[in-house]
Amino acid sequence: MRRCFALLTHRILTNTNHVPYTSTSSRFLCSGFYPFSSRSNGFAMFRLLSYGPVHRRSPDPDDPSNLMKEDGVSVCCQMWIENFRQPDRTVNNLSSYLRRFELWVLAYQKVCADEMGAYMPRSAIQRSALEDLLALRNAVLDDRFKWGARLKFFIKSPKDKTEYESLSKRKIRALLTTTQPAAFQDKIVQEVLFMILEPVYEARFSQKSFAFRPGRNAHTVIRVIRRNFAGYLWYLKGDLSTVLDGMKVGAVISALMRDVRDKKVIDLIKAALTTPVITSRVEEPKKKKKRKYQKKRVLAEDEPKPDPYWLETFFGFAPEEAEKVPNWGHCGILSPLLANICLDELDRWMEGKIKEFYHPSKSDVIWNAPEGEAEQGNTSWPEFVPTSGPDKTRKMDYVRYGGHILIGVRGPRGDAATLRKQLIEFVDQKYMLKLDNESLPIEHITKGIMFLDHVLCRRVVYPTLRYTATGGKIISEKGVGTLLSVTASLKQCIKQFRKLDFLKGDRDPDPQPCFRMFHATQAHTNAQMNKFLSTMVEWYRYADNRKKIVNFCSYILRGSLAKLYAAKYKLRSRAKVYKIGSRNLSRPLKEKKGASPEYHNLLRMGLAESIDGLQYTRMSLVPETDYTPFPSNWRPDHEKALVEYIKLDDPKTLEEQRNCIKEQGLVSPQDYVSMLVWNYKRNAIAMDQLSLIKSSASSTEKEPQLFLGSGQEIDDKKSKDEEDHDDEFHMAQM
Repeated sequence: MRRCFALLTHRILTNTNHVPYTSTSSRFLCSGFYPFSSRSNGFAMFRLLSYGPVHRRSPDPDDPSNLMKEDGVSVCCQMWIENFRQPDRTVNNLSSYLRRFELWVLAYQKVCADEMGAYMPRSAIQRSALEDLLALRNAVLDDRFKWGARLKFFIKSPKDKTEYESLSKRKIRALLTTTQPAAFQDKIVQEVLFMILEPVYEARFSQKSFAFRPGRNAHTVIRVIRRNFAGYLWYLKGDLSTVLDGMKVGAVISALMRDVRDKKVIDLIKAALTTPVITSRVEEPKKKKKRKYQKKRVLAEDEPKPDPYWLETFFGFAPEEAEKVPNWGHCGILSPLLANICLDELDRWMEGKIKEFYHPSKSDVIWNAPEGEAEQGNTSWPEFVPTSGPDKTRKMDYVRYGGHILIGVRGPRGDAATLRKQLIEFVDQKYMLKLDNESLPIEHITKGIMFLDHVLCRRVVYPTLRYTATGGKIISEKGVGTLLSVTASLKQCIKQFRKLDFLKGDRDPDPQPCFRMFHATQAHTNAQMNKFLSTMVEWYRYADNRKKIVNFCSYILRGSLAKLYAAKYKLRSRAKVYKIGSRNLSRPLKEKKGASPEYHNLLRMGLAESIDGLQYTRMSLVPETDYTPFPSNWRPDHEKALVEYIKLDDPKTLEEQRNCIKEQGLVSPQDYVSMLVWNYKRNAIAMDQLSLIKSSASSTEKEPQLFLGSGQEIDDKKSKDEEDHDDEFHMAQM
């Protein structure tokens, strides 16, 4: 290339009569200047070549790399900020986010993480996958995408190596008539719709709902009940979980269109709800045939691993309120969000009823503020409330977890009965769900109300009240009050253990051997049970009887493992297992005297794995109940961060802070401005020194050491700059 360019230059300089590139040199000829004359120098030629037309290639709109201008997470953050800044506006422009290719790439990464069991960075995505993903996006935008495809896909899973064009008729018929998991491309579209719709509705949802929402869980409900339901006598517990099984498409779309008016998104969700899901026919069970022994298949690295035994066991302890998760049509992960959108009307209706029901009483010591929001009562013991009566404040509260609701009423039972009647009519009108008095029972606090496997009950306490009488004499009296007790249900715990075959019997439960772990080593078995116990300790964190319930779980698991080890190592009894393996089963049981070196020598040489003993074998080892006070207007951390960011981003907030500082007299206006100028100049001095250090380090090739200077040097620099820029300082004060 260099040689060709040199030959071209030589020909141009030697042949002055020939004028190449006439279109380019016409402007020089018109001005009377000819660059290729013998009088002109070579610089004119360079200028001519530099002014030549540059043919730049326009960006290809079908190139996926040109469409990824931002990070998908930053686009999601922008959506959350916009919706929390204006939570009441009607959303019309969701299709613009549906076109953002960054969201599709992020959805692809999330679905791949679920499919492959490992996160795939954006740089590791192949070019062909990006092109297929772009084709899927264009198909969705052009209304060419069909839910539930079985044979034709725009994009396939990285682990799907099936050649659908070469399948036999029998396999194609099986694919089209039997139940199949959701297609990979369907999951991607579901993820994109979820990322677009979740911030829209999270800014609008009621603070009374806690299931299927980020930052909220069953622990949040328990803490809210402990914080807000003290003093309520009557409770209504309702089960609306049949709504989670499915609703009419028209009701779901009408609830969705209250806040979203984007036709593209609405049509996609409507198609997902109306497209029939293919399910396999129920066939008669065939006789079981004896199978030959099959070697256990080794899972590949990119294949998702099944849940470990401890986690699978803990799933068996899921409360009744958390067992059902909605799955509507082809909506997939959108189903819980759509269920919350439909049930949000119930939450709003109940919030209105709470305001109507509230009637403060001046003679009451709690909840007697006009709005009912002020903190009243015993501040040192917030849960301590006096008993109810006709002259007490009438108040009501409500929480919803999934399809289960809990309403607490402080007042006469007749008010609770009236509310139940109105609730039955509302549910019948909105959700076409027939309820009766038996499905919405009114129970007194003394009977104990079960919610999320925790029992809510009332304890009468007699605290000692000390006060100073006339004359300075201290008088001590016994007071009477009630406490809301939130305890874990031991009966429910026994029921779950029996369902998992860990014990038998009700009155005197007897542990059963855990044969599921028969072929595992002692170290692996103990580790699995320790993880299970740690999870149980965390689950019962806010229960009043945390020590008792965790100690019972530890007893059942320890007895089950002892029976397992007795059968596995032929030790005949649990007592002999405890004698050899100690109370927490931390010593090896397979070792015999004289047959092998001692266990600690094998462990030191790395020939044996360490065995962790079972945790919480004594009640003193179980941690105490967490009684951390719960804020009255609690919000999740991510919502707090969003609200604070929106406040700081608003220029009015900075002006209010300035005015507040001036009114309080903490800093005068001149001092405030001088402080800003001082910080600016100090940062400028630091940056100058940093640049000098970097330049000196590059010349001497030594490690730089940052030195910002002492305060006196900066003060001298500041005074010198103030003398030179006096006018600028006065302008800043203005």
